Amino acid sequence: MVRIGYTMMTEQAGPRELVEHVVGAERAGFDFSVTSDHFFPWLTEQGHSPYAWSVLGAAAQATSRIPLMTYVTCPTTRYHPAVVAQKAATVQLLSEGRFRLGLGSGENLNEHVVGRGWPGVRERQEKLAEAVEIIRRLFAGGYVSYRGTHFTVDSAKLWDLPQAAPPIGIAVSGESSCRIAGELGDLVIATEPERALLDAFDRHGGAGKPKVGQVPICYDTDRDAAVARAHAQFRWSVGPWPVNAQLPTPAAFDGATRYVTRDDIAEAIPCGSDVDTFVDAVRAYADAGFTEVALVQIGGDHQEPFLGWAEKELLPALREL
Repeated sequence: MVRIGYTMMTEQAGPRELVEHVVGAERAGFDFSVTSDHFFPWLTEQGHSPYAWSVLGAAAQATSRIPLMTYVTCPTTRYHPAVVAQKAATVQLLSEGRFRLGLGSGENLNEHVVGRGWPGVRERQEKLAEAVEIIRRLFAGGYVSYRGTHFTVDSAKLWDLPQAAPPIGIAVSGESSCRIAGELGDLVIATEPERALLDAFDRHGGAGKPKVGQVPICYDTDRDAAVARAHAQFRWSVGPWPVNAQLPTPAAFDGATRYVTRDDIAEAIPCGSDVDTFVDAVRAYADAGFTEVALVQIGGDHQEPFLGWAEKELLPALREL
């Protein structure tokens, strides 16, 4: 059975609302939750971007069952990996062992704010691998000093460590990232239902480890309204990932997606209230080999009706996958 998750999308709701939403997701019966970790929204129309780690701390206290996870944090530019290790250990303690640390090589959209430039993909992946090594050493306890190609750590130690370290997930988009994920990760993260990515992950040591996907959806009893909302807030998602990783601002994403039509979005994102349409979208991930799929309901002010519908209709249908 594929586990079904709920996404706290920080780009489309404020911090208090995000916590209320994940409480509702727990009540509705979702198996786990994930949260994005952004400094900017993808598009101005989304309108939000609170600090994800504060939201996670509040969510850990407001919920009691549902697992939490970053989807994903970049531990190389905005954040130093030692600081990411401290944050992750703290959330694991607050949630009493319900946290998983999802990591990725990041996007210029969020990382440019510290003014260090945006390196090429090879350097980003080298930095990610070093960051994972540092985080794991700190999770192991004791003092850590490290001098690598990209990072230096001087006598760092985590003074509040959970009994079980958070599992580390790594986002993938190609062979190189699949190698890093397979060798260094406890699970793999991907946003496309591509079996080739999971096969590469398995070849590099990932066989038998959890595989977590994510799919955007837009529930609304008025399908036209759902398509319009998805187009306004999620048209960025149809762009190729190598381009999305490079764009620096919401204005840049607006320009890059100016020719994306509502018909394009209606074809790419399940919209409306037909349960079978949503089940088919998740089935594509299940057929590719994913063991978990997190749903993104588009529209920060459309979460409550979605959660009620999901509890009564969508989740029961998805349990049959």
